[in-house]
This record gives sequence, structure tokens and C-alpha cells, in this order.
Amino acid sequence: MTKQQAQTFSFGIYRTPRLAAFLGVKKTAWQIPILSTLFRTKNDSFIVGWGKKQNTKQARHNAQLHNQAYLTLEDGFLRSVGLGVNKSPPLSIVIDDLGIYYDATQPSRVENILNNDYQHLPDLPPFQQLISASSIAAQDPLDDSRLLCRAKTCIDQIISNKLSKYNDSPELNLGTKNRYRVLVIDQTAGDLSIQYGQATAESFNIMLQAALDEHPDAEIIVKIHPDVIAGKKQGHLDTTSSMDRIRLISDNINPIHLLQQVDEVYAVTSQLGFEALMLGKSVTCFGIPFYAGWGLTNDRKNTPRRKKRRSIEQLFAAAYILYAHYIDPETDTRCEIEHIITHLALQRHWFKQNRGTLYCIGFGIWKRGYVRSYLRSPWNRIKFVDSAQQIMRDQPKEDARIVVWGTRENSKISALATRLNIPIWRMEDGFLRSIGLGSDLTAPASLVLDKTGVYFDPTQPSDLEIILQQEPFSTAILSRAEHLRKTIVASGLSKYNFSQNKPLVHSAVPGQRIILVPGQVEDDASIRLGCFDIKTNLDLLKAVRERSPNAYIIYKPHPDILSGNRKGGRRIDAQTSANCNQVITDTPIASCLDLADEIHTMTSLVGFEALLRKKQVITYGLPFYAGWGLTEDRHTSERRTRVLELNQLIAGTLILYPRYLNIATKAFTTPESTITQLKASLDKSQEIHIRPPWVTQQTSKLKHFIQGVLFR
Repeated sequence: MTKQQAQTFSFGIYRTPRLAAFLGVKKTAWQIPILSTLFRTKNDSFIVGWGKKQNTKQARHNAQLHNQAYLTLEDGFLRSVGLGVNKSPPLSIVIDDLGIYYDATQPSRVENILNNDYQHLPDLPPFQQLISASSIAAQDPLDDSRLLCRAKTCIDQIISNKLSKYNDSPELNLGTKNRYRVLVIDQTAGDLSIQYGQATAESFNIMLQAALDEHPDAEIIVKIHPDVIAGKKQGHLDTTSSMDRIRLISDNINPIHLLQQVDEVYAVTSQLGFEALMLGKSVTCFGIPFYAGWGLTNDRKNTPRRKKRRSIEQLFAAAYILYAHYIDPETDTRCEIEHIITHLALQRHWFKQNRGTLYCIGFGIWKRGYVRSYLRSPWNRIKFVDSAQQIMRDQPKEDARIVVWGTRENSKISALATRLNIPIWRMEDGFLRSIGLGSDLTAPASLVLDKTGVYFDPTQPSDLEIILQQEPFSTAILSRAEHLRKTIVASGLSKYNFSQNKPLVHSAVPGQRIILVPGQVEDDASIRLGCFDIKTNLDLLKAVRERSPNAYIIYKPHPDILSGNRKGGRRIDAQTSANCNQVITDTPIASCLDLADEIHTMTSLVGFEALLRKKQVITYGLPFYAGWGLTEDRHTSERRTRVLELNQLIAGTLILYPRYLNIATKAFTTPESTITQLKASLDKSQEIHIRPPWVTQQTSKLKHFIQGVLFR
């Protein structure tokens, strides 16, 4: 019978996010310990406990009493973004039916995998991948070339992205390396991996003395847990002697970056020892961690049960791929390790980009909520201010940055930034934004934060322009861009998305060329900065009609103008109608693009969306997608000298330049996930965001007043 339920006697385990998904069951149940012997648990359940803690005794006893399976849980080796004590939810756990990986006093499932012993595997949901692996007749799964290739790729990605069990630690340099460096790793008192790794508190002093004796000319670096220095926990190492040869490191430092700066590692049972092996470092063990005894470490204790010699790829495959379990934080479903590596690497990438003291000026109350999420980093401080004087009163340090929306900094901010040499970063909506309008107070699914200029201002360079001009664009990212293009076109997504699915009906005669002219908000900065002669929708329509007198011209006003949320544009009048064949107000832009042969625009993003559909685009201003050989342009830029392929433009614009945020989890995400979420929301949405006709002018004024306070 398939087990449908997992039971635990720990309320803390019961509250673990996504526990049922990790265990592969429909639900989890919490059993009150004092009542556990009075009621028999259900036959379709098994019992779980956490590690080797004392509070698991009741759960183990109850499992034995009722002849039920008992599984031990522990944090995985790529656990989460932040610390568990700070409520960062786990992205991986290990599940063991025999013991647990850090207990060398008895077999564990990972030890058996490494010994190629797959006997007596329990028929339980968490072990489906192991059952599959063990079905390879008369072979060792750890000899499978595909698995080892996966392991090698994962190791390389973990190292290059500096990933570890926790991933919110900054990179700190140890300074110039003048001699051989040996890293000695302390651990906190009470760590169960010490006791069950057949070590004691004395093992740490023995380890330190061995490092000193065996490397008399080396720099000995002792990594102390930060909680020990802070007085919150007790460590083991006595560093009062030979202080002239010992350097203490108590900072919260990224483990991979630390290991990259040393030559050799001494450990008792710390996971850093395994990460050092991934880096090719020599590792000496004074306890018996899970990675000792397989021929990769210098072991000071015997491990007779560990019979095979394994490579680092085999050891990694056993522990990180076959033994550990992973959950996609966005879908709450099981996933492979590669997905978690990508997720954690993405968080660290944007954490690095957001470093410093960020002074966000001129952001309304409503914007501040999501702006803070997009600027999130454990290595920064975010301060919302309203004036240059507030920044000055704070006495900004060298890491100060000023964040403004678009080009809204005033002369005082510009003068302050110049005087104190503070960079100005410009924030704007991304190109796949939301369901509904931003002016309707809809939070964006993507933003850009440009540290050079801003993409809609062609008068100066921007990060996007630099990417498009200089990025080498790998084959992998171009393939990803093509997949994105096809997905966006198939889903009918745009920057703003509305629930109506009304097809475009027109009166063009067969063979007549259909031209789409997207309207814009005429006081928009992209027109002010990116247009040089034609700066109004009416002038654009006149120019298009003059160029193509026999074409069927469709004009679609900007949704912000139709909604009344912004005033920077001509409402539909006789002159507008006289210079086009049809005005469209309630048909999605994707339907218009599908039907059009050409798109004529000043600087509208619709031009880029037309390129995604491989339509001919004529620009009358200088939008970010012009000047690269993909459009017919009225104006040119001397800086844009590269001829791009379409997928290169897509890769730079939709993958490398913006940042995407999962609004529910507040974690950074990918454009692919954002497209999936937007499409799902669009399919469920029944609300039409275009302003209904019954809204009065007075209501409009009140709405603008409220948005002026909140939105800015």
C-alpha cells in the first residue's frame, strides 16, 4: 500500500514549509507525544523525526511499537538562501531510513549508496529515485557516465557561483598571500555531527596542534563561528597560545570564497571539508564526516565499513543528487538539484548587484513596498528619503548609491551626487510587467536598475546598450532567448496584459498592407529624450499616412490614456480619425500585432514586441531596439555599431538586463517563471482594466490625487 501520510511528534517539523512535498505524501500530521501510545497510527502512514536529537526518542519508540517505518530528516547540503534560525525555508533536506549522514556509528543510506548497497530499500515515496537507481542490474549507479557528468557540471556551477549550505554570506578577501595557508575549522559545542562523527571536544585542540606541527612555516587560519565571538555559543579551539602564528577569522564570510584563498584544510566533521574537496584542496579529517573514508581525505580515524574508493564526482552524486531531496520554491513541487543551483545563484547575483547603502529618493508609499523587495540584499542598507538634505544629514559613506525612478532626480540631487561622487542608479518598469496597468497600482513582475543611464534615454549610454554592444552571447543564452520568444508569442503576453481576448476586426481589403501605430503618453520621458522631430501621436500618424497613403492604418491609443490615469496624450478626436483607418481601444496588443504587416512607432515598446513576432518595424525616434540592424530607423546612434541577431536583442533585453521577482515569495526569479505566472494570472483574471465608461471626471480626479500620494 502506498503511504499517503507522514506523522511527526515534533510541532517544529510539522511546520516545516513544503514538508509533504519533500516526503512525497498527500499530507503530514502532528501527533501529541503524550497521546501517542494511546492511539494506533494509521496504516497508510510513516513517522519522521529530525536528526539524532533527544526529542526523537518518542517517535522512534512509537514507530517500533506499531511496526511502522521511521525516517530521519536533516537539512540538505544546499539548504537555503539564509539561515534556518532566521526562518529561511529549506530548499533541500535529506531523508534517511537507516541512520543519518553525520552518524558514523552506524550505516546510513548515503553510506550504503557509496558502498553500492541498495538492499532493503523501503517502498516509500522519498526513495523512488533510489529504487530506480538500484534497478540497474549488476551495475554500480555511481559508475553511470551521465550521472557523473551531471555531478561534474553541478560542482563547477556551485564553485563558480560560490554556493554553500547557506547563501547570504558576503565575499571577504584575506589579503595578500605571502606563504602557504592552512585553514583549521572550528565548530560550535553541541554540534551532533561531532559526537556521532566519533570525535570529542579535545579533537579540535589535537587538530590545531597538528596543523601547527605539520606546517611550521605556514599561516594558520582558524575559522571561528561568528556566534562564538559574539558570546552566543561556545567553540572548541584554544587559540590563546601561538597567537603569532594563528589568524582568527570570525566574520560571516562566504565558505567557497574563503576556501579558494587557502591551500589546505583541517576539519573534524564540518561540511566545509567536503566543499574543500570540490575545490581540489587537501583535506585532513579528525572525525568521521560522511565524506571521509572513501580515499579522498587524509583520515586520522579508521572507517572499516567504507569499502570503496570514490572520486569527488561519485561522492557528490551520492550525497547531493541521489541522497538529498529538493523543492522548487515557486511551485512547491519536487525538482532536481540543477534547479536549486540556478535559483540560489540568481539570488546571490542580485544580492551582489544591490550592495551598498541605497538612498531611494522620491518614491511614494505604495512603490516603496515592492522597491524594497527588488533591492533586497543581506549586504546593503535601504533608506527612503525625500531630499538631498536628508542624504547629507546621514553622512553617506563610500558605499552610498542614489536610486531614482527613471530620470526624476532634481538639480539638488544631481549636484550632491557630483560633489560627493555618489553614483545615481535609475529604476524603471521591466518589459514584462504585470496583469493590468502600473498606473492602476499593480505591482510589477520585473524592473530594471540601470547603473549607467536608462534604456529609454539614447542621449547617453545605458547598461542595456552596453550589453547589446559588447556581450558575447553564448549559444546557451541564445537558445534560451529563442525559447522565450516563442513562449511570449504563443501566450500573447505584452508589457501590460488584460483579460479580454477580443479578436481584431478590420475593413482592410485583401492585399492591402496593414500598419499598426501604437500611441504613447506624449509627456513620457522616452519621447522627450528619444524623439527629435516627431513628438506627438498625431504627427506620427500624419507621417505614416504621408509615407504609406494606400495602407490600412490602425491606431491603438496607449492604455494609460484610455484609462484616464495619465494626461500626456491626445484623446481620440476628428484629426486622429482622419489620419488613420481605424482606432482600436479594446483589442489586446498581441491580436493587433498578429494581424499587422508593419509597425510604425516613435519609441513604443510595441516595436520590440513586434520584433518578437518577426514583423517589420519602422522607428521615428530612437528606442533601445533601434540602430542594431533589425529595424528601419529615421534616426541613428553613433554608439550602436553592432549588427545584432534577433535572439541577441532578446537575450540582452529580457534575460541579462531586467530583474524579475516572484511577488508571492519575494525571491528573484527568471523570465521563464515570470511568463508562466503572468499567463496563469491572465487566464484566471476576469477583470478588464480599461476604464469603464461610467467612471466620472470627479472620480478620475480623486484617483489621480490618491495615486499622486502613493504612486508618484
